Amino acid sequence: MPQQGNVFNVQRFTIHDGPGLRTELFLKGCPLKCQWCSNPEGLKGYIQPGIYKSKCISRKKCGACEEVCPEPGVLKFARGKISSIDREKCINCLACSDACPSEAIKQWGKLMSVEECMKIIRKDKGYYERSGGGVTVSGGEPLLQSDFVAELFRACKAEDISTCFESTLHVNWEEIEKALPYTDLVISDIKHMDPEIHKKYTGVTNQRILENMKRLTDKNRELVLRIPVIPDVNDNMENIEATADFILKDLGGHVRTLQLLSFMRLGEEKYRSLDMPYKMEDVKINRKSFQKHVEKLAEYFNSRGIHCLVGTKEKE
Repeated sequence: MPQQGNVFNVQRFTIHDGPGLRTELFLKGCPLKCQWCSNPEGLKGYIQPGIYKSKCISRKKCGACEEVCPEPGVLKFARGKISSIDREKCINCLACSDACPSEAIKQWGKLMSVEECMKIIRKDKGYYERSGGGVTVSGGEPLLQSDFVAELFRACKAEDISTCFESTLHVNWEEIEKALPYTDLVISDIKHMDPEIHKKYTGVTNQRILENMKRLTDKNRELVLRIPVIPDVNDNMENIEATADFILKDLGGHVRTLQLLSFMRLGEEKYRSLDMPYKMEDVKINRKSFQKHVEKLAEYFNSRGIHCLVGTKEKE
């Protein structure tokens, strides 16, 4: 049976997740709950409605969502406009999203076949060839849908399109193995070296993640690693030094690039659309001084012989 993936976003012409110009597919579902996550719409593995009150025409002038909702009282209104959903009662039928004429109710997630994805990917094949780009799948955690990723990548390789998956690596090795024969590059994060601190801020320990990184490098797989640099969480020198030690001693020089991603308050509107709290709301930083701090961390990694950049764009 042909595979389908639950895709919540497709970005064309991106330069941030792999070399060259890329087409990136974001798949729903993630085993981590990182407090700084900028894609909360990717956390749940099922299709969800998101609410954007500012786009609502008004209950009085429209009311289409309320007319089609099969569960009375699920849709909540404030000052005549839709404001939230009772997600305990919502059955995620998405009838409200289908009926909404103004996208005040957005559908997060869509089931797509490999061929539907390939039709989008093929449009940009010339850009991949000229720039050294290709296709990246991200999430969420794309390898929760490993059969779909493997089939998509197999189709890409049949047409000489480069492939990359961006993964938390908090999955069973068997899921990684399905996609690996058709994968050119792997991108993953090291969020913290201390397993308990890692669990505090992401919901899981780092044991499986680090073990999978080791297994990938044992197979001579090249990695791009990232550290989302979060103030007062993982930006202290004790953790930075431990991270460098792990890369050098345990990953044996197979890290192509280490990228430091400065913390930014992203995705807050999406959290509100999903009635989810944004846990980094109280974090305040001076952008200029924090950027200098991150650049100094990059200097440290480079001094240890680790090719380190600030940001996600690949550079020579």
